[in-house]
Amino acid sequence: MVGSVFRPLHRGSCSVQCSHCNLREICLPVGLTRDELERIDGRLVAARRHVSHGEALFRTGDRFDAVYAVWTGFFKTVLTSSDGRAQVTGFQMAGELIGLDAIDKGVHAVDAVALEDAQVCVMPFHDLAALGREIPSLQAQFSRLMSREIANDHEAMFVLGNMHAEERVAAFLLNLMHRLQARGFSSSSVELRMSREEIGSFLGLKLETVSRTLSKFQASGLLFVRQRHITITDPNGLRHLIDGVSV
Repeated sequence: MVGSVFRPLHRGSCSVQCSHCNLREICLPVGLTRDELERIDGRLVAARRHVSHGEALFRTGDRFDAVYAVWTGFFKTVLTSSDGRAQVTGFQMAGELIGLDAIDKGVHAVDAVALEDAQVCVMPFHDLAALGREIPSLQAQFSRLMSREIANDHEAMFVLGNMHAEERVAAFLLNLMHRLQARGFSSSSVELRMSREEIGSFLGLKLETVSRTLSKFQASGLLFVRQRHITITDPNGLRHLIDGVSV
């Protein structure tokens, strides 16, 4: 299976040190003390794995044996129905975890595909669970991240069930910018890694609707679009749109 193919960047004994990682304040170890960080160094992360653009980190049905933290790059997760219809369920970036949904049944229910060349930290679940028993604050943080995943799922359901097309696109862009800003990137400008079709799949919209909505936003002075590069020129206008004020 694709998910069991293991290609670490660091072979043999892995020396990945969370205590020296610039993502530690937004990744799983956030909130751990210096002593606790040193205790998980070289133990939490078994390897770093490179995933090429378009390659799957794991596929639906692959056995679950590890949780992955995105170190560099972007991913999308895709759910495929029994009749072959595909739905993008999320986009993951540096510092975010992939694979949590497989803990219950022990197999992955989605494909995780790299939207650009990426690297992930591989955290074997057995080791993560053992460290959680040894370091309660790590287990508490892991539980908070799982709770956040549930909250994000609820938010996505609300967006799909209650917002019209323009609100959905506005909410998506603002959420993306907020997440990028937390990682030290611009709060107003982004080079989209995902296509308009993938955005539409995630938001439950057709490709044409996403393109038409972005064009309308640009004509209204809310943002500037040049291929995949988007600059938000009026973030308050987008927020007001979500609050029900028409463009």
